[in-house]
This record gives sequence, structure tokens and C-alpha cells, in this order.
Amino acid sequence: MADEETITEEKSPQIITALARGLNVLRCFRKGDRFLGNQEIAARTGLPKATVSRLTQTLTTLGYLHHSKRFNQYSLGAAVLSLGYSMLGNSDILQAARPLMQELADSAEASVSLAARDGLHMVYLENCVAHANMITLRIDVGARTRIANTAMGRALLCGLPEDERNELITQIHKATPKEEWPAIKAGIDQGAIDYQQRGFCFSLGDWRENVNSIAVPLIHADGSVQAINCGGPSWQLSAEKLEKEIGPRLVEISRRLENF
Repeated sequence: MADEETITEEKSPQIITALARGLNVLRCFRKGDRFLGNQEIAARTGLPKATVSRLTQTLTTLGYLHHSKRFNQYSLGAAVLSLGYSMLGNSDILQAARPLMQELADSAEASVSLAARDGLHMVYLENCVAHANMITLRIDVGARTRIANTAMGRALLCGLPEDERNELITQIHKATPKEEWPAIKAGIDQGAIDYQQRGFCFSLGDWRENVNSIAVPLIHADGSVQAINCGGPSWQLSAEKLEKEIGPRLVEISRRLENF
């Protein structure tokens, strides 16, 4: 069965099928995957094994994959890291956001993150934690979390144009087990209400038990949407503190960054 995050191969003269398939091969590597063989890659991408074999050989030649002769499997190559490093290093928004995020993290004694959409997930572009020695959420840059049940995912949905938001919700619905959808849908709907009334979205134990968070969309001048959140242990970040103290500060940070 193909991975839900694979890139759809649309029948369009603007889509280069071989490139899309090559990117799907790279995307199927997840955190904790040291090596993958062609058979596992084929299962995750839904591509024929013969096609996968040609793609992995090509990507290895280009440096995006490394082939282990000992295991006859593949790992991500250094060229993948160089792409991500270039993106993060040349991002004006990250340079402007870091001091604002760090200031809030220290003040709230919590974790503040900036993330962008990656398929049905949010990928972390930056994470700032309180300098004080206390329990905070330490999330690596590049880590992913679901849109469906997180404050930042709900905030992203609220920031999207209506047609894009509805299409993404449809995709989330299709990828969500039937028994989980009512709770997911209720959370998305409540996020829309909270954003309309307060300007931010909550996740109170929805993403991870005993973890509360709040998030706002970051809508850039070019129309692209990211999200900023603040989260931490529920005993440290009550719903009232999130709403009264942290939420308004996130809104202000978003406003200061929206022109980037």
C-alpha cells in the first residue's frame, strides 16, 4: 500500500513523472529509518520494484542516496541535507522569527515553534525552548507532526483560502481511520471557531496526553501560510494561561512577521 504522503502523479504536461517519483522515493524515509531496501521503498511509494531500482540507482549516483553494499540497502545521502541547509540558511523569515520566538519561550517557560505544511503533516522549521533548566518540549528541526490533531495544524487550516482549506480537510478525512474521524473533525471545527472568536487555535491534550499548545497562522505577503505555536506540559500551560497570556503574544508575533 502506498504511503499517504506520496506526491500525486497528475496527468499534466507540466508534471515530470520521473522527477515526482524520485522525490517520492526520498520522502518515504522517515525518522528512525537508517536503511531501506528497494522492496520496502516500493511498498511505501506504490511503485513497481523495477522502477524503484532505477530510481535508487540514479539518486545514489547524484548523491541523494547512499548504498550500503553490506546490507544492499539505501540511506539518505548528504545532498539531501545540503538542500535543507540552504533552505533554512537563506530564510529571512527564520532570521526575523528566532529572537521573537526565543523571547516568548523564555517568558512562557515553554517551547515555541515555527512550522510549514508538508503533505498531511507540519514540518518544524525552528524550535526555541526556554533557556532556564526546566521541562520543555524539545523538537528537532525537520520533525513532522500531523495537521489533523495539532494546534499548529488547525491554525494552518484557518489561514488557508477556503478552497485550499476544504481540499486539505478532504484529504485528511480520506487518510483518517473511520473511527477517528468524528474526533478529528470536531477538533478542526472547534479550531475554526476559536480562531474566528479569539485569533488562535488550541490543542489541549489532543496531540499528546498532558501537553497543551496554542497556535496562530502566519500568512505571508505572497499568500503562503505557516504556523507558530507555543506548547508545554499541561500543568505548566493551563488553558487559561494560553488564552489570556500567550495567545495575544503569538498574534502580535504573527503580525510582525507577516510581511516577510
